[in-house]
Parts: sequence; structure tokens; C-alpha cells
Amino acid sequence: MSGRVLISSGSEFEAQIGYSRAVVTGEWVFVSGCTGYDYSTGLISPLVSEQAEQAMKNVANALKEAGVGMEDIVRVRYILPDRALFKETWTVLQKWLGDVRPTATMIEAGLMEEIMKFEVEVTARKVASGPNPGQPPL
Repeated sequence: MSGRVLISSGSEFEAQIGYSRAVVTGEWVFVSGCTGYDYSTGLISPLVSEQAEQAMKNVANALKEAGVGMEDIVRVRYILPDRALFKETWTVLQKWLGDVRPTATMIEAGLMEEIMKFEVEVTARKVASGPNPGQPPL
């Protein structure tokens, strides 16, 4: 896919602020601003683990629309307003990314709304079928 493709999740924030859930450019897919909101209902759980689960579903949906999957993630950044809550998300993150094992960073920072306890962004790479460049075939 060449050029630039913008992907929306339908979140009201995207239109209000002026951003896309994901941008596809060449072989790269950038997904950001994924919080624990269920965009179909507008609801968010007060539990950080449930927010992490929903945020990862939001990432998976954006990646699917971009033509890639969770297995194509090469980098992830987690943002939590309280680093002490991070451990409560590990089971969820292991479920979604345990076999993928992208590079990862956790940042403690304030999020847009007080209810938000988890935000994630990822970078994925579309690869042609066949072995990865620089790796011998199996």
C-alpha cells in the first residue's frame, strides 16, 4: 500500500482534536491514543485491567483495518497515570503480546480524563510473505 491512509475508530475525540486512530504509510502502521473506551458504547471500565483489555481490542481492530495483525507489532508504548497500576495489566499484555514480544516502554503521565488509567500506542510493519530480510529461510 503506498501513500497515506487514515483510519478512524469512531471515537468522538478524533474529530474534536484532529487525529486518526491509525495512519498507514508504506509498510508502516502507526496506532495511537487507544484507551479503555469501548467505542461502540462510549463506556469505560473503572478497572485498569479491563481498560487494558479494551485498549488492546481497539489496537487489534485498527491493525485489522490496516491489513495487519498483532503479530506485526514491532514497538509498543504504554502510558499510565500511576506506574503502580502497570503490574495489574501484565496478564492482559501477556495474552495479547506474549508471543509477539515487541520492544516496549511504559511511561507514567497524566491522561486526558481522570477515568483513563491506561493508554497504548503501537508501531507495526507490513511484511511481504516469505522470510524476513536478513534471516535465512527455515
